[in-house]
Amino acid sequence: MFDSPDFDLAPYARASMPLSVRRTYCSWGDAGWRSLLVQSFDHAPEVAGLPLPGVADLHLVLYVAGDVAMRTSAGGKPVRRRWLPGELELMVPGRAVVRDYRTASAMRTIQVHIPSATVAGVAARLGGPPPDFEALSAALGAGDPVVEQLVRALPAASGADDLYAESAAAFLTTHLLTQGRHERVPGPEHAAVRAGVAVMRERLAEPLTLAEIAAEAHLSVYHFIRVFRAATGETPHRFLTRLRIERARGLLSGSDLTLAQIADRCGFASPGALSAAFLGHVGVRPSVYRKN
Repeated sequence: MFDSPDFDLAPYARASMPLSVRRTYCSWGDAGWRSLLVQSFDHAPEVAGLPLPGVADLHLVLYVAGDVAMRTSAGGKPVRRRWLPGELELMVPGRAVVRDYRTASAMRTIQVHIPSATVAGVAARLGGPPPDFEALSAALGAGDPVVEQLVRALPAASGADDLYAESAAAFLTTHLLTQGRHERVPGPEHAAVRAGVAVMRERLAEPLTLAEIAAEAHLSVYHFIRVFRAATGETPHRFLTRLRIERARGLLSGSDLTLAQIADRCGFASPGALSAAFLGHVGVRPSVYRKN
């Protein structure tokens, strides 16, 4: 029913869904698109041992509701992560994972599959080395307002034809691959950056020090700052602040928490510290952002 020659048989689009997931929208069936697969899901509050097969497509996940504690296993040491509304995930193509998660509130996601042929075509036109999907995943996990807003808008565009879907797929791919070109670091240094980003995400609400982050990456503070800046174009401090701001944005728009509660959950010492940092990064105070 959902198979398309433009996709490498995306398993997530098959008619048979796990009991833990309820699909509320599918662009193949609801909009007739074949150049881009967009799906919306409601998820069970708790799942153990959920296998997610690896696919060749570029698979994006936007968390739009829920406060999710998740453990992901991909053959190595499980990675723990907390997902909040507004946060983005890029599944590394071809990598199968097993997930356990629990959420205290309703969990909803919008998931987008971009065909591997589209990704290959954009990469060829851009030139240079093949896409580094590990780096792209780490970068997108730090937040990207452009991708977030476009993914949010796609389910509402079901009245558009497949040309719209094709254009959206090309734009998303070009944006992601162009951004990712500034975030490649070779070999073990690249792994150290990913480890640093992982500990930032996992301990976002804690008063993390640079020494603690560098120790998790098994580098000296000086070496970690150097490779991190080469990989992301930002200092670790600014990157961590941006992660915290992105989480605050999600909580401001997706919850009724007070500013003090949001500051505490996002690692800011006080509502005033959150307000000042938010103004510097977003351009408006948190109260104005929430109102608008």
